[in-house]
Amino acid sequence: MTATESPFSERGGPIQVFYAPLDATRRPMISHAEGIYMWDTAGKRYLDATSGPVVSNIGHGNKAVLAAMAEQAGKVCYASRALFENEANIALAERVAGLAGPGFERVFVVSGGSEATEAAIKLARQYAVAKGEAGRWKVLARNPGYHGATLGAAAVTGDPETDAVFEPVMRIMPRVPAPFTYRTPGNIDADTHARDCAQALETAILEEGPDSVLAFIMEPVGGLATGALVAPDHYYTAVREICTRHGVLLIFDEVMSGAGRTGRFLAAEHWPDARPDMVTLAKGVAAGYTPLGMVLASRGMVQTVVDAGGFMHGHTYSANPLSCAIGDAVLREVMENDLIGNAARMGALLGERLQALAAQSGIVGDVRGLGLLRAIEIVADKTTKTPFPPSRKTIARIVQIGLEKGLLLYSRSTAGGRYGEWLMMTPPLTLTEPQLDEMMALLTEVLSTFEAEARG
Repeated sequence: MTATESPFSERGGPIQVFYAPLDATRRPMISHAEGIYMWDTAGKRYLDATSGPVVSNIGHGNKAVLAAMAEQAGKVCYASRALFENEANIALAERVAGLAGPGFERVFVVSGGSEATEAAIKLARQYAVAKGEAGRWKVLARNPGYHGATLGAAAVTGDPETDAVFEPVMRIMPRVPAPFTYRTPGNIDADTHARDCAQALETAILEEGPDSVLAFIMEPVGGLATGALVAPDHYYTAVREICTRHGVLLIFDEVMSGAGRTGRFLAAEHWPDARPDMVTLAKGVAAGYTPLGMVLASRGMVQTVVDAGGFMHGHTYSANPLSCAIGDAVLREVMENDLIGNAARMGALLGERLQALAAQSGIVGDVRGLGLLRAIEIVADKTTKTPFPPSRKTIARIVQIGLEKGLLLYSRSTAGGRYGEWLMMTPPLTLTEPQLDEMMALLTEVLSTFEAEARG
């Protein structure tokens, strides 16, 4: 292939867009979207079964949010937080703090999940230094796990393939095993494995040296790296007790699970005795209407850092008024339309329907998740839990079949599929029962088509 040739040039010459699709196949050109549906420029309609990458919580084209966007744009789109406070930032922070509850009185606004991870780690580190614990710097994480694409976030992301490429330019942090409930070592039961994983966390802290461990970051409900993994309840309690015992901060990455997706504003609310010290949010807090993320922390933690000289961190677009106004409008829609309640109700129904599909399908090995954060694991053999061989590129092919049939799906083969392969089922929180029926009919057709190909 010459320098001017490209696998993406069949639409009339090379394109200059720099992006990384799943394969060399060009994707449809988006035209417009409304609710849970999207249309390409050829007029074909797609049902968005995963809210993009679990972003579009309130669907597309929400008029109230678009009006708030226009209103704020008419006032001021950008003002540096170094020079001005802005009402939109204050309103958003007050709303989020009120929804999150005690222990999360302070909100630092950024532009996405990776930035939120970076900000949380920096706040944790500065808090330790301010308390006279400068020896604490290691951030433990789970393997597999995912916390963002920047180098700092990748350092606490459990993905061997990412490590292999970027290790020379980042400092990889210690990892502990994720408490999988479907694929467990030696086929032990999920409860035993969860206890082993919690013990592995304490062992890692002791081996690293408790005085050197700053924090433990984890997704309370798994995202793409673990396919909506929900551990047994006792795992969360044990993790909280271990972190408290050793003075380690517990950070919940709720970039996917937060903002109502699991049927609570924070997924942390499902485990009230395991409340974290910090939470990161993104994706659903602005529902795709603008890039937005945030870190939630306690009043005391932030004041300690302020008293020591202030938070040494920031981005050009931190707390920018336009994004804050949009985020506030999105969360207002979530609350006024009881979308968190709908996520709980429709999520329970979705779980039942996916379990019924699994019982009939020869390739759906597991269904897991909470609320409207669900996933189905794809296997070649349900008895042995054996995945399809990597050469088949199973997930990429299923996603492609979905595009052909008008169903938008989302997945990632973590670490080349060594932990299994799954499809996220995370439709917008506005989902209705007729839309659920339509989505399930399309999903059944997509999986049946793939299975026929694979068995043929």
